[in-house]
Order: sequence, then C-alpha cells, then structure tokens
Amino acid sequence: MKTYELLTVFKPNLDAEEVDKALERLNAFVSEMGGKVESTDKTGRKKLAYEIQNFRDGFFVTTLLTLPAEKVADFKRQLRLSDSILRTMFLESKKTANV
Repeated sequence: MKTYELLTVFKPNLDAEEVDKALERLNAFVSEMGGKVESTDKTGRKKLAYEIQNFRDGFFVTTLLTLPAEKVADFKRQLRLSDSILRTMFLESKKTANV
C-alpha cells in the first residue's frame, strides 16, 4: 500500500459538527477500501484565491492516509460525489531522507 496526502476544502456554510461528520464518513470509506488514516490536520477556515461555486473561503483539512493502489480511482470518484467538498488535491506522499 502507498501513502497519500489528501487536502480537502469543505464548504464554508458547514458548521464544525458537520465538517467532523463529513471527515468521519471519509475515514470510514478509507477503512472500507482497505486503507488506514494515519493523521488528520484541521487547518481551519481560510480565504480562497478565487471563487469556487460562489464561495470566497473554505474549511481546509489535510489527511495522511494509506490506500491500495487499485482503489485510488474509486476513492477519487467518491470524493467528487460528495456535496460538502468544494475541492480536493490528492498526492502520493514520498518519504524524505533525514539530512
């Protein structure tokens, strides 16, 4: 399994409880696919560089997860189907050497 980093921008009209519920659903979906959530960092509400779906800001969350490579396409499709998510960035995470 590979390690991935997921940056998720949630809609700003969600309150903190709704964002937590959306994160729980996301984490449950990762577990269903045979993956594991390593860490979650809630950065908070930030202003966007440009409007997305008529929103000027969003709630940013960074998640580090492991997922089987063959399940990545299904996971990305599930992210696009979520109504509470404005934008995502899904990257493969590389381990860096300690120098």
